[in-house]
Amino acid sequence: MTGSARRVGRELLLSIADCGADVVVHYNESEAAATATAEEVRDAGGVAITAQGDVTDPESVDELFETVESELGPVDALVNNVGDFDARHWSEIEWESWRNVVETTFYGTVLCSRRAVPAMREQGWGRIVNIGFADSDRMHAHPVNFPYFVAKTGVLMFTRMLAADTRDDGITVNAVSPFAVSNTEAGVEDFPRGRAAAFEDVAAPLRFFLSDAADYISGENIAVDGGRMPEFDG
Repeated sequence: MTGSARRVGRELLLSIADCGADVVVHYNESEAAATATAEEVRDAGGVAITAQGDVTDPESVDELFETVESELGPVDALVNNVGDFDARHWSEIEWESWRNVVETTFYGTVLCSRRAVPAMREQGWGRIVNIGFADSDRMHAHPVNFPYFVAKTGVLMFTRMLAADTRDDGITVNAVSPFAVSNTEAGVEDFPRGRAAAFEDVAAPLRFFLSDAADYISGENIAVDGGRMPEFDG
């Protein structure tokens, strides 16, 4: 799983590891956090390694996968979780930040998927799950986070296109798209059910898409937003 050393990625990876999967804690700069996460998996009896890589750099992605393949064998399940954002007004965001958000969130998904698919095709089985954003599937516009929302919309379209391309190869490609995620039960006025999504709310459909139960489902997206429908809010 990309971007799994901290925050939401860490919680999702731990949930997958609890199901018995061998996991890779990917990081770019958060080496200490990645090491701690891997140790937590191993302390619970699981198998985990850490692997560093810049998902916006094709050569770094190749090196990342070579590290994983040398220790665990071919990657048969990929979760593209890495993403970045910049909440300022779009006119105030420097071009470097625009590019960083789009490259990390969208290009990282493309590059890692491109590297994973050939081995999945060769073995006739594979799972790719991309972490999206709930409102992207509805094309609901927001006044902030322009590059992030644009990139996540691209992630969902890429999900469907890759699913079509791999439909006869034993590979499924799907997306899980939360709106906001928190590990607290604090009430949030603007959210359905009075709270943001808990980590487990996101982990449950992720585990489903990775399982054999979802073998005939590809190109789909599950929005984890409690039924939020912004077009009816006003």
